[in-house]
Amino acid sequence: MLLAAFFFASMGVCVKMASVHFNSSELVFYRGLIGMLLLWAMAHSRGIGLATRYPGMHAWRSLVGVVSLGSWFYAIAHLPLATAMTLNYMSSVWIAAFLVGGTLIAWRPGRGREGPPLQGALVLTVLAGFAGVVMMLRPTLDPREMFAGMIGLFSGLTAAFAYMQVMALSRMGEPETRTVFYFALGSAVAGGIASAAEGLSPLVWPTALWLPPIGLLAALGQLCMTRAYATAGSQRGTLVVANLQYSGIVFGAVYSILLFGDHIPLLGWAGMALIIASGIAATALRQRTAPQTPGEEH
Repeated sequence: MLLAAFFFASMGVCVKMASVHFNSSELVFYRGLIGMLLLWAMAHSRGIGLATRYPGMHAWRSLVGVVSLGSWFYAIAHLPLATAMTLNYMSSVWIAAFLVGGTLIAWRPGRGREGPPLQGALVLTVLAGFAGVVMMLRPTLDPREMFAGMIGLFSGLTAAFAYMQVMALSRMGEPETRTVFYFALGSAVAGGIASAAEGLSPLVWPTALWLPPIGLLAALGQLCMTRAYATAGSQRGTLVVANLQYSGIVFGAVYSILLFGDHIPLLGWAGMALIIASGIAATALRQRTAPQTPGEEH
C-alpha cells in the first residue's frame, strides 16, 4: 500500500507537469488509453476474460470514476499538489456522511418506533473532516483558486461513489482487473470525446514524455493496492492497509514542497492532519459494520 500511495502521488506530479501543455480531458484520455492497454495485457497473461455480465454497473462505475478523475486532474493543475491530493482523499469521509444520511433517510418516525442510532462517532468524524477542509483551503487559496478547491472537493465526493460501486462489483464476483479495465476504457472514450470537442494539443517533444508515466504509474498503483488487500490476511490487516493509503497525502506534500516550492502554512498542515485522522476514523468505524474490499479510485 505504501508503494501504491507513492505511485499515485508520483502520477500526480506527472499530471501537474503535463497540465501546463495539456488540458484535463486530454490527460484523462491518455491515462485511460495507456492504462487500458496495460490492463488488457495483464488480463490476457492471467487468463482473465474481459466479457462481463454487469455492463450497466461497469458503465456507472466508469461514469463516476471519470468525473472524479477529471475533477482531480483539474484540481492538481490549479492547486498545490498537497492540497489537491488531500481533497481527493476525502472520499472516506464522504462515505461516512452517506452512511449517516442513509440512516436518517431510512428512518420512519411513528408511535412505538425507536429513533435511528445517533452514530455520534461517525457524525463527529464527518464534521472533523470538513473542518480540516476549511483549515486547508483558507490558508492556501486565494479567491481566484476557490473554484479549483471546490472541484477538488467534488473529486473526493465522486471518488466515494466510484469506491462504493467497486465494492458492489467485487461482491458480484467481478475480478479487479476487469473492473479497472472498464474504468480505463471509459476514461479513454470520455476523455477522447471531450478532447475532440475542445481540440487536441500537439504532441511536442519533450512535453509529451509526461503522458506515458501517468498511465504506467496509475497501473502500478492499482496493482500494488490490489496486492496489498489480497495479502492482508485478516480484518485487522485490511484495516491497516486501508489506513496506509493516506501516506499518499504525505508523499504529495513532500513533492509539493521539494519540486514545486509550495508553502503550506501551519494551519494548512493541521487541516491536512485532521483530514487524515478523520479518514482513518471513518474507515475504522465502517469496518465494524461491513468488511473492507479492495477498491481503486484513480
